[in-house]
Amino acid sequence: MGIWGWPWGRRGLSGFGSASTAEDVAAGVDASHLTAIVTGATNGIGKETARVLALRGANVIIPARTLESGMKVKESLAEEVPSSNLHVMEMDLSSLDSVRSFARSFNSSHKHLNVLINNAGIMACPFQLSKDGIELQFATNHLGHFLLTNLLLDKMKSTAKETGTQGRIINVSSTAHRRSDGSGFDLNKLNDKSRYNAFSAYSHSKLANILHANELSRRFVVQGCDLTANSLHPGLIVTNIARYIATNSVLTSILSLAKPFLKDVPQGASTTVYLALHPDAKGLSGKYLAGCNEATPTPVARDAELAKRLWAFSEELVGNRSK
Repeated sequence: MGIWGWPWGRRGLSGFGSASTAEDVAAGVDASHLTAIVTGATNGIGKETARVLALRGANVIIPARTLESGMKVKESLAEEVPSSNLHVMEMDLSSLDSVRSFARSFNSSHKHLNVLINNAGIMACPFQLSKDGIELQFATNHLGHFLLTNLLLDKMKSTAKETGTQGRIINVSSTAHRRSDGSGFDLNKLNDKSRYNAFSAYSHSKLANILHANELSRRFVVQGCDLTANSLHPGLIVTNIARYIATNSVLTSILSLAKPFLKDVPQGASTTVYLALHPDAKGLSGKYLAGCNEATPTPVARDAELAKRLWAFSEELVGNRSK
């Protein structure tokens, strides 16, 4: 398998491949008993993921930075899927207080949570610090999702126990994780503007997504709870996440030449939807997928000790020690 995921057009052991769409992998699935949260569902593959989950009957919660932007997406999706069951809630992933507020509101207003899709992200932005004083890509792509997941775990565990339906957590990572050696998980390094490289910072955050899922999976086994956690590379796809690249003429030219080899949005959402809904993904945990099939991330991404260190580092940053 190449570094970009399952070879184009080929179908793997799952019966799907890089050319499969989100609707393809969800065909025939009844998700009417599921409640799912999809971060980053206001555009791109997150919106397509939410649409297909709603199409299959799931109760879908869309966190949005503003209720206004979220409601526009809800209205758009409702036109495409008249039977959709969609709910918008306010949340800014780059703000730990906002994440905590969202989790409190969700936990008090919803009885169950079966699927958590940590999809939102930013890529290669200029150096910025979050409201909490943390490099923005790491804060948004990993830390916000780390805190959100921890605050929703009790709800997911109780849901799995009460309903008998296995809970699934999906982290959308990227093949860009290959550019990270895992040495960036230090606040002094993360926040050092003089050594900041936009693409390296993105790679560190995407490596963190994989390590986070792996450590979650390990903990679920130890705790004996019926939850799974996996990560994935959605494929090469140009969505709103690449908006900062648009300012770079060289990279824009490269993407233009690569266009025949890029995925479209429905294809980009397929692996996420496969992990969230497909019956064959039941019991699958601690894995990294590309093109709806298991793939092999870098040795650093499979480093269990590094995953534990990242967890401890993340707990320090959110100030939310968890067992």
